[in-house]
Amino acid sequence: QVRLVESGGGFVQAGGSLRLSCAASGIIFGINTMGWYRQAPGKQRNLVAVITSGSSTNYADSVKGRFTISRDNAKNTVYLQMNSLKPEDTDVYYCYTKNRGVDYWGKGTLVTVSS
Repeated sequence: QVRLVESGGGFVQAGGSLRLSCAASGIIFGINTMGWYRQAPGKQRNLVAVITSGSSTNYADSVKGRFTISRDNAKNTVYLQMNSLKPEDTDVYYCYTKNRGVDYWGKGTLVTVSS
């Protein structure tokens, strides 16, 4: 029903920046909460940032002051601007949304930060 496609991942040196994008398509009802999660192999998938339908935001403590989540409702797209990247930020980043009570996930985009 809803497809999420992430883009913008890549390889960056510590201290650098990346901007992730997630475009939603399909049958979408209203403006919904969207978020970014990240997961390393063998580890738990953790919330990075979330933005509500009213554009209020919440961040994991580890990324506050460095990452910014935003959305363009006309394009059904959510962004994650990542600055001052650290090697600890290396993970696969997944886009998430919930539409009409159903959870949807993107396939993920890899972010690698070297020291």
